[in-house]
Amino acid sequence: MDGMIYYGFLLAGVLAASFSQVLLKKGAMRSWPSFIREYLNPWVIGGYFLLLCSTVLNICGLRGLSFLNGPVMESFGYVFVLFLSRLFFKERITKRKLAGVGCILAGMLIYYL
Repeated sequence: MDGMIYYGFLLAGVLAASFSQVLLKKGAMRSWPSFIREYLNPWVIGGYFLLLCSTVLNICGLRGLSFLNGPVMESFGYVFVLFLSRLFFKERITKRKLAGVGCILAGMLIYYL
């Protein structure tokens, strides 16, 4: 049961990184009046802050687990980004994208068996 908290840290880190990608894309989709504002705006600052939080959470999670678990848990990021893109950007979830997510999940399942 003690190991579950470390998996929770890794999962929270993946979620933070996924939301970070959404914020960075939101910021990139807007027009900014100057070059400086393009990189110093709330979307970008929030995205990089979440990326920093993601790194800290991943470090906390990997302290109690094997380093082999990190890349497998990071694979969940692709799944989260797919659904967050649908939620925030109204992007279509195609059969091809679902097949890709299926391959990711199958790979994770095979790894843990």
